[in-house]
Amino acid sequence: MNDLDPLSPNSADSQRRLLTALALAMVLTFAYTFFFAPKGTPPEAGAQDGGQVAAVSDGGTPAPSTGTAAAPPPPSGGESAGGPAVANADAAPPPPVRTLDARRESAHYTFSSQGAGLSSAVLQGEKMREQQHLSLADGYKLLFGGQVPPPPQMNLAQPMAGQPLPLAVSIDGPSALSADTRYAVSEDSGDGRVTFTARQGPWEVTKTLVWPKEGFELAYTVQVKNTSAQPLTGELSVHYNRAINPESEHAPSFFGGVGNLSYASCHVGEEKHKLGPDQSQPDPETLRGPVHFFGVDQQYFLSALYPLDGAQQGRCSLVGTPEARAVVASFPLTAGPGQTVTYRFGGYFGPKEPELLDVVPGQALRQSAGLTSVAANPQLGETVDYGWWAAIAKLLVTVMKFFHNLTGNWGVAIILLTVLVKTLLLPLTHRSMVSMEAMKKLQPRVEELRKKYADDRERQNMEMMKLYQEAKVNPLGGCLPMLIQMPVWFALFTALRNSYDIYQEPFFGPVWRDLTYKDPTYLLPLALGVSMIITQKLQPQMGDPTQAKIMTWFVPIIFSLTLLNYPAGLALYIFTNNILSIAQQYGLRKWLEKRGGGDGGLPAGTATATAGGKRK
Repeated sequence: MNDLDPLSPNSADSQRRLLTALALAMVLTFAYTFFFAPKGTPPEAGAQDGGQVAAVSDGGTPAPSTGTAAAPPPPSGGESAGGPAVANADAAPPPPVRTLDARRESAHYTFSSQGAGLSSAVLQGEKMREQQHLSLADGYKLLFGGQVPPPPQMNLAQPMAGQPLPLAVSIDGPSALSADTRYAVSEDSGDGRVTFTARQGPWEVTKTLVWPKEGFELAYTVQVKNTSAQPLTGELSVHYNRAINPESEHAPSFFGGVGNLSYASCHVGEEKHKLGPDQSQPDPETLRGPVHFFGVDQQYFLSALYPLDGAQQGRCSLVGTPEARAVVASFPLTAGPGQTVTYRFGGYFGPKEPELLDVVPGQALRQSAGLTSVAANPQLGETVDYGWWAAIAKLLVTVMKFFHNLTGNWGVAIILLTVLVKTLLLPLTHRSMVSMEAMKKLQPRVEELRKKYADDRERQNMEMMKLYQEAKVNPLGGCLPMLIQMPVWFALFTALRNSYDIYQEPFFGPVWRDLTYKDPTYLLPLALGVSMIITQKLQPQMGDPTQAKIMTWFVPIIFSLTLLNYPAGLALYIFTNNILSIAQQYGLRKWLEKRGGGDGGLPAGTATATAGGKRK
């Protein structure tokens, strides 16, 4: 009979032995659990709901999700030498997640105790908005009295799912501290101050943020205490990550406009480094040297942190993807037993207005934070980067500010700038236009030479140059004013792309509400194209008829198409310049006809050169 048969005599003995073994195993398990096993940390308060606690601030704001579970509570006895800390059964459970709303005139901040960082930093004010993207339909809707919702307020701290909050800190090394450690909060109501404290492993971290009632600055102090009996080393890292909506950004292109990309930025050593979105970037870009400032550099806005005690030796890691810009600044950390190491940072979260950036850290921040000695000079003004055209662009902005102070309208300021530049170039343009009028008188003779030497291009060009020399005219004289204007165009384009003063500033009416953005109706670029065609029509035709048609029609059309998505302020400048050129040339022609009679008052020799091609 089979021993495994339940009806066999041996079957009952097997079952008794199995039950006895199970009972003995249970007794040994309970004995080990209660008398021999080390005590672990109690489960976190948020473990039952996926690690997130729906705690709210006094204002009722839900706590933001960081996408990661909270770190376990710190032990009370530090760590053993060279090894990780052992958990202590008496350790207190982590505090609940809290959010705090801090309101000031210029910005509304929201802090989370999960990582003690910013979950939002929303700027206040009509100009403190994201750049509005208007379609052609939106443009004409506004033109005929319709309404389009305004763009949202600029939020300079948009957390990334699963990543540390902006302003979160971590410690790397043998004794690590995670960036999403949960902090206790101590808020000084009405004082513009909040303090976060946390313990993890041998570290006790205290973070204090102070901000004045006005302005865009804050002071950020991080104190790291070694609570163990052993000296510790590591690296303190300050995180500034920002989520990006790829649909709200676009790269600059020839026909696509100026672009509005933001960049992870860090000034290390003697250079400022920027990293934009790059899907092919495999690893973060790491820079080493004295860190002056770091953060996210946007077109008209800046989020930056800088050491208050001057540039500190460290390193920066930059990440730029279509969905995120991230920068991590890391500084050496060495703390003896019981020693506290203090890091002091200043922060600026606001518009890139040179008058504000050049004085950072400002007097209001120093007073509110009680800063008696500050060695920092982060030179945040260099984030307003005019590139090659810096000298001309800054001069144009200064002149436009002067006209804006007189008129109160940046569009009128651009028109007055155009008039000023046109006036300064008047002697040159006058000479050029006189030369062009002389060229018109030479056109019959030029056509004769083209027909006579149609088969000999080299002889044709020689005879034409001889004719121009006899008439004392320069066939390229008409191009000189445009060549001189081009640096002004490039510099104005650069100023419009970088100057916060002109950002979100209207011309007139509901349509041209932002001179740094394209004209959504495309009326200005089209008017510019028409005025350019008229200007070309007033000039003498050079070359063969095909070339003349290209200059008269093709070039203005391509130029207008290029400017469709460029700033409306640039189109306004060029259109005004064309109108002034048309009026100037028409007035000059009338004046020359009145003064010179039949030859139009042309330079000596022109009339005789055109009279049958013979000199008298």
